[in-house]
Amino acid sequence: MRPTPHKSLAATAFAVAALAAVSLPATPASAAPAPAARTAAACTPTQVVANGGFESGTSPWTQSSTSVITNRAGESAHGGTHFAWLDGVGSTHTDTLSQSVTIPSGCSSAKLTFWLHIDTAETTSSTAYDKLTAKIGSTTLATYSNLDKNTGYVQKSIDVSGFAGQTVSLAFTGTEDSSLQTSFVLDDLALDTSGGTTPPGDSTRTPAAPSYTVSLSSNTSGTNWTGHESATFTNASATALSEVYLRLWDNYHGSCSAMPITVTNVTGGTAGDLSVACTALKVTLPAPLPQGQSATIGFDLGIAVPSGADRFGADGAFNNIGNALPVLAVRDAAGWHLDPYTNNGEAFYSLAADFKVTLDHPNGLLVPATGTSVDTPGSSGRTVTTATASKVRDFAWAAGPFSKISGTSPAGTAINIYSVSGISSSSAQSMLSTAKSAVDTHAARFGAYPYGELDAVIDNNYWFGGMEYPGFVLDLVSTTALTHEIGHQWWYGIVGDDEYNNPWLDEAFADYSTDLAQNQTGTNCWNSVSWASSAEKITNSMAYWDAHSSRYSTVVYGYGKCALHDLRRVLGDSVMAKLLKDYATSHWYGVSTTAEFKAAAQAATSTDLTSFWTQHRIDG
Repeated sequence: MRPTPHKSLAATAFAVAALAAVSLPATPASAAPAPAARTAAACTPTQVVANGGFESGTSPWTQSSTSVITNRAGESAHGGTHFAWLDGVGSTHTDTLSQSVTIPSGCSSAKLTFWLHIDTAETTSSTAYDKLTAKIGSTTLATYSNLDKNTGYVQKSIDVSGFAGQTVSLAFTGTEDSSLQTSFVLDDLALDTSGGTTPPGDSTRTPAAPSYTVSLSSNTSGTNWTGHESATFTNASATALSEVYLRLWDNYHGSCSAMPITVTNVTGGTAGDLSVACTALKVTLPAPLPQGQSATIGFDLGIAVPSGADRFGADGAFNNIGNALPVLAVRDAAGWHLDPYTNNGEAFYSLAADFKVTLDHPNGLLVPATGTSVDTPGSSGRTVTTATASKVRDFAWAAGPFSKISGTSPAGTAINIYSVSGISSSSAQSMLSTAKSAVDTHAARFGAYPYGELDAVIDNNYWFGGMEYPGFVLDLVSTTALTHEIGHQWWYGIVGDDEYNNPWLDEAFADYSTDLAQNQTGTNCWNSVSWASSAEKITNSMAYWDAHSSRYSTVVYGYGKCALHDLRRVLGDSVMAKLLKDYATSHWYGVSTTAEFKAAAQAATSTDLTSFWTQHRIDG
């Protein structure tokens, strides 16, 4: 959870008076059943671009100026009277036009079409001075320029089937250089979906029940780690698995020519090309893996921690190693989820897995990590830390000459606080006290904390405020931020979600949980909501928020938690408390969706919540 600049601190944005929170017994939920597989939705052909002919005003388009959607003289419409006119100024200039679209997951075909007219005063036949870029989410679909000038409209058609099941921003950006105009004129846009169901044809998430075994050895400073990783998994889907994908998330922090995460000598499959900015590696299996069958792939792994106080980075002698272990991507009815890394929030979507990670390091480095750790003597001057974790979505660790203090919460959870240099002993003790209180408070509401110990690394240089991993968090000296990060142990850790396409399901829920833990009622905070555009919704994906980053924290954290406070007003305190406890139990170690939460909330009340979801812009 990382809005800019300090996402964790957003938890106080709408807080007001005190809440006598309703607590429920902290009963274990580890035996809760996994969510049942759902039947793939049938495709209802539809057209998802609204006002594609620009004849109904400007909504829901977001335009860089009021003159983009127009009927002014100088250009003409393809149909009707209005069109979108980007650029045509004849000097350095940029125009943008976008709207959020949701492409249904049940359809195998999705096609974007639009009519484009380009006229220009440029005379060159070889240089693209002025350009129009069409994007969906963060993916560039096509680029046109002054070299593509034409005397009338030409229809363009682009296959966007790969975005089925996603809510993404459809955006056009026109740029002109310092002289000689080029006009890019758009009209009659449509995005039509049709045809069958999108492979694999069911909603089963696979590869399921992953088990990772990792053995790594570090250099003297803990900035470089080398060794081996293996991943065993089962195909839960009726559709055979011909390949799997490994997410090498931290290659975002380097480049394809200088990758911080390197995978070599793959066994159990054939490594293909890297994709998605070298954060996804396809591994083709020797033969298609049928439903219920298991397989193992292995590979040599190298990790080079870059400089910088980031979730993957070195703050001086202190190394944060988050998202560094390759994990299996998820395939469901929408296909493989290969979303890009986002530095604005999270893109991580993985299934609950078991990890056994052995970290060989110098004695002078402490190594807090996900799971329960045991240290044994290694070779001369070295220690072997073995961390084991069950039913976690990821594994992270740190390495450095930390100061460490420990304690146990009243309910029995072991807490370790690791501080970098510059953190006072009183601040460390305060964070230990906060962690003890937060883990027990959240557990009482949502179900017992299942991960044994909880490690927190405290560093006031974190630009992002805080970051959550199962059983392991990074944080500033902040009571609110640490309470929020520990709330993520439930909302993302235990109750999973697709963080790229549904970020509100972990961030809003963690912020709401933080308010409850800090006795903040949130009363009437939903009346302070002010939407920036008709396309802005609590349930928008990170593709939208990366394009509107200044609004991410306000809407997803602030408006999201206030919607939950308002839902508590509608349902009543005790019903809302039971809803969240029951919902956590029914999705324990599973994956939550917006549709499932809405259905659970509706089942808890006789009040029709349709207008409630519309008011709060909660789609899905």
